[in-house]
Amino acid sequence: MYGAYIRSLEDRALGLVQFVATAGMVKKIVIAGGGIGGFAAALACAREGAEPELFERAPEFTEVGAGVQLGPNVVKILYGWGLKAALDSVAAFPERLQVRSAPSGAELGVLRLGDVALARYGAPYVTIHRADLHGLLLAAVKLLPGVSLNLSQAVRQFEDHAQGVTVTMASGRTVAGDLLVGADGGWSSVRQQLLNDGVPQPTGHLAYRAMVRQSDLPAHLRSQQVTAWLGPKLHVVQYPVRGGEWLNVVAIVHGRIEGALEDWDHSANAGELRALLANTCAPLLDLVHAIDAWRLWGLSIRNPLRGAFEMAQGRVALLGDAAHPMVPYLAQGAGMAIEDAQALAQMLALDSGDVPTRLAQYAQARWARNARVQARAIRNGRVFHATGLVRVGRDAAMKLLGERLLDVPWLYGGA
Repeated sequence: MYGAYIRSLEDRALGLVQFVATAGMVKKIVIAGGGIGGFAAALACAREGAEPELFERAPEFTEVGAGVQLGPNVVKILYGWGLKAALDSVAAFPERLQVRSAPSGAELGVLRLGDVALARYGAPYVTIHRADLHGLLLAAVKLLPGVSLNLSQAVRQFEDHAQGVTVTMASGRTVAGDLLVGADGGWSSVRQQLLNDGVPQPTGHLAYRAMVRQSDLPAHLRSQQVTAWLGPKLHVVQYPVRGGEWLNVVAIVHGRIEGALEDWDHSANAGELRALLANTCAPLLDLVHAIDAWRLWGLSIRNPLRGAFEMAQGRVALLGDAAHPMVPYLAQGAGMAIEDAQALAQMLALDSGDVPTRLAQYAQARWARNARVQARAIRNGRVFHATGLVRVGRDAAMKLLGERLLDVPWLYGGA
């Protein structure tokens, strides 16, 4: 999938990165976690002349999940990292986001994307399979000098001292670096040692996820736009991925899951989901009944960030879900991790200030925006699932104001 892109990068690999470190440049960065956030951090920092050493606890680099929406704020960063060709080859570019009533099927509002988003924010709105985003970041990282990737290495503990950090793996291996980046997800071991603030808590919402080839669906169910179906105590989102050849569908309902919360990928019963959506409109029911294979995810959350101290202390920084796990109701979880990575690399590339000072600047630059996104996502969940008079008011406001309510300039315009 990435063959032509990778060959072009190999031809000009030395030109991609000006691998010249300034006198004050941080060199050795230890990164815990080989997901989207970890690879974004490795890529961004290596482009600034650092030497990231990344450790992933799994035996191979893989990414589970389904679709991801990337706003112009994130696409602009990826393009700036030289990933335009790779992203364009695997993503979809929906022209509009449509909001519909799940009970009636009526259109409530529309947000124009496509050329409108490009003109307004300088980059398009993209939908992509999570594994494709992960894969293109990994492919780019592998081509950069100074990057070391390690599998089957889980971070057990770290020691922050005046000269740097020493990180000990579960295997007993020790690694020294100038700083440690915890990009090891919502159940981050780095966060637990740094903040000791417990684990994410269940939201009471369940996400049923599915991916289906559009060619396997009846023609009237195929779609190249983002559609959000809002109903009392539920909502469903669908959008194209993989160049539009596949459709990603996520149905979120109220309930609790049996089993480990940190394991997102549970088996799901299609019949149970169909029963939960039995009172929705015919077009939505037709889509749900056309898909037999679903996976189940119990959503968990932390409170929004309270300050910069929750993103960095000393020579240790947190990034992505390790710092600010988000419910998916603003579609910015992966996006905020990528923004974090860009901000981290920019701070570390400064030619003055010691490592703790630079990490403090990174945290100060990022925490309030991340907290705002976390809070907005939580609020959106309440709005999407509204009942009674609140739902009536929501629908009326959406019909009246439409794009003014759906657009998010402070977010899509970038940090």
